[in-house]
Amino acid sequence: MKIEAKRFKIRLKTGDMVMVRSGKYKGQTGKITQVHPSLNKVTVEGINVVKRHVKPNRQHPQGSIVELTKPIWVSKVGIVNGTSKKPSRIAYKLTKDGPKTRVYAGTTKEIK
Repeated sequence: MKIEAKRFKIRLKTGDMVMVRSGKYKGQTGKITQVHPSLNKVTVEGINVVKRHVKPNRQHPQGSIVELTKPIWVSKVGIVNGTSKKPSRIAYKLTKDGPKTRVYAGTTKEIK
């Protein structure tokens, strides 16, 4: 019996500029490099960077300490509104002729 992992609906996309809303990195901004729908997390450039010790291998014959960017919960980040420079949530707007578009939840301006 194989258990299938749940895939969360994440409204953020790779390349979006986000601000951390809570936790150790609160107030810091960065660009999303990866989205992990099965984990409900996103990887943000320069946020949650950890150091890992690596045993000697072909890449690192001496062994070394490598800095990795770990994923952060998607609920802790908000997309940065271009005009106000504050984090916002994302909503969808349906148009009669075109596809649905992403908009800022507070101002209902379209996200580019």
